[in-house]
Amino acid sequence: MHGRRRLAILLASVLALVLAGSGAATAKQQIKRYVALGDSYTSGPLIPLQRLDPIGCARSTNNYPSMVARQLGVKRFTDVSCGGADTTHMTQPQEVTLGVNAPQFDALRPETDLVTLGIGGNDHGVFGNVVGVCPTLRASDPAGAPCQEHFTVDGVDTLKVAIADTGERVSEVLAGIHERSPRATVLVIGYPRIAPPSGTCPDVLPFADGDYVWLNDIEETLNAALAKAVAEDGRSTFVDMYPASLGHDACAGADAWIQGKDTDVLAAASYHPRRSGMAGVAKEIIGALQHSA
Repeated sequence: MHGRRRLAILLASVLALVLAGSGAATAKQQIKRYVALGDSYTSGPLIPLQRLDPIGCARSTNNYPSMVARQLGVKRFTDVSCGGADTTHMTQPQEVTLGVNAPQFDALRPETDLVTLGIGGNDHGVFGNVVGVCPTLRASDPAGAPCQEHFTVDGVDTLKVAIADTGERVSEVLAGIHERSPRATVLVIGYPRIAPPSGTCPDVLPFADGDYVWLNDIEETLNAALAKAVAEDGRSTFVDMYPASLGHDACAGADAWIQGKDTDVLAAASYHPRRSGMAGVAKEIIGALQHSA
């Protein structure tokens, strides 16, 4: 009896491995032409090795699009993501240090069969406002929420208002992708969490204590706007990195997917994903593709 039980367990394990492998193989067989669109959370500033086409886009050979392309063995892979990009740079050129990044939609073709899109954080300067302003206000009220107060006017959170418009812009971007690449599987990549759900780490993430909760709220609002755009589109899939990155925020030490306030010139720009974060996103993308295969 014990021998039969061990044999059954072994066969079940082998079957699980075969099924998992067949899912990856199916995704690999289906994807031949992959285009990655996005901002710095896609391009990967300072993650080695950095590409030079143009250098101002801070595009890494180890960002999540590159990892996905390698894992799936994609034959034609084009990464046009660029640091600082917003939704307008899908159809307009973006001037960067030592060059110009062409409109990202220029990379799309009718035969493109996978598109990943990571965009929205730079629209209306939301991301730049949060990381640029909040640390400067901590000293004024370390235990309070001075940054939330700064961006609240007449009881209205101005960043949340801006994010609502960003969602509309992303809807237009999705329509543009479908128009240019009607056969493509389109994945919209959400933003991973920067701050922990509780606790603080001011030496790494120098926000006032109360602004940690607000930062999470802003990120969740942005991700919700992206998810809404995807739901209304009906032809794309949202890859939600917020729950997937639980325990990997900037305060998580060695487990962090996001760099804190101090730039590491050999690893990641401040407040941006590390290579481990890119690997986490790539894993979720592969999972989403296998699920839909």
